[in-house]
Amino acid sequence: MSLRNQVLIWAGISLAAILLLWVFRSILLPFVVGLALAYLLNPVVNWLQKIHVSRAWASMILLTVVIALIMGLFLALVPLVVQQILGLTGRLPRYIADLQGLLQVWAPQFNEWLGPERAQQLEGSLADLIGRGVELVGTLTAGLAASGLTVINTIAVLFITPVVAFYLLVDWEGMMRKADELLPRQYQTEIRGVLGEIDRAMAGVIRGQGGVILVLCVYYSTALTVTGLNFGLAIGLIGGLLSFVPYVGFLTGFALSMTVALVQFWPDQWIFILIVLGIYLIGQFLEANILYPKLVGQSININPVWLMFALFAFALLFGFVGLLLAVPLAAISGVLTRYAIQKYQASSLYLGTDDGLILTAAPPGGASGPDGVSVIAAEAASTMLVDKTTPPPSRRPRTTVK
Repeated sequence: MSLRNQVLIWAGISLAAILLLWVFRSILLPFVVGLALAYLLNPVVNWLQKIHVSRAWASMILLTVVIALIMGLFLALVPLVVQQILGLTGRLPRYIADLQGLLQVWAPQFNEWLGPERAQQLEGSLADLIGRGVELVGTLTAGLAASGLTVINTIAVLFITPVVAFYLLVDWEGMMRKADELLPRQYQTEIRGVLGEIDRAMAGVIRGQGGVILVLCVYYSTALTVTGLNFGLAIGLIGGLLSFVPYVGFLTGFALSMTVALVQFWPDQWIFILIVLGIYLIGQFLEANILYPKLVGQSININPVWLMFALFAFALLFGFVGLLLAVPLAAISGVLTRYAIQKYQASSLYLGTDDGLILTAAPPGGASGPDGVSVIAAEAASTMLVDKTTPPPSRRPRTTVK
């Protein structure tokens, strides 16, 4: 099969998959969550199998424990978190007004440092930036909270997701074996290598990134609550959950925390403002230097700009399901793109070889063909490119006269 036909086939398969996702987007959520849960728990089920526990019993026990933990956390934390998020979004306009009042108080000091004209420009820019930023964060928070509540109250997610995860866990090895048997024999090794790269990328997204999000949620919410910051639990969870987008979670949580801390603690308890600042500096250090390198590493290897574009694009196309699919699909796209670049760099189009001719750029003043390209057919190159299976020409046998 020619390269052109292969590209057309794979492009058609990709378009068909995107079309199916768009058509069934309203019912995909329990299946996507079940697939992610099965992929996350499969290594534990494999370990239980090694200690002579059947795969069905291992899957059932593990899912029961996980669902019990999730339901316990849900019943204990969700009412408090929802109450804090609603309170935070309701009081944001008041916090913005109080922060602008503080800027007015600090205006004389800015006048001394910068001069009246520049101080006025800085004050107006800061007030406008803070107002728009906090308003945007409030809108996003309220929207995510509303969509999250809708998802949690969906019966399909509560009842269908565990069933989907159970059957996927039980049949995981069989599905992988059947998929491997369907690979073209000629390209089996190469396809296995690409699938291995995709598996490592998906493990980095679901297991590694999930671990980073969990640790940051616990750290920020606990530290801010212990500090006594108003709505500290909700702000910490918002910052931790948004940390799967580079710097977005940190900046969102930092902006909300510093806004609330300045209004709440200034001027009598200013030391707590420094404590909140230190919490986020330590959190950013832990995320960048310990959590992300250890748990995720280079498995995802996605440019942050591409990741943010994927989030917006998939959320626009598929809604809440798109947010769940955006990062894994972006990781898969990154693996396939790197593979395509590797194949292109090994092709004759990149190397400049065609039918045994070596194409090089014409030197200045040298002989050249059309469009400044010279064709070098040196004797050494032609000797290297000749088919070595061609037998040498036969020689006429010598005749001797006696």
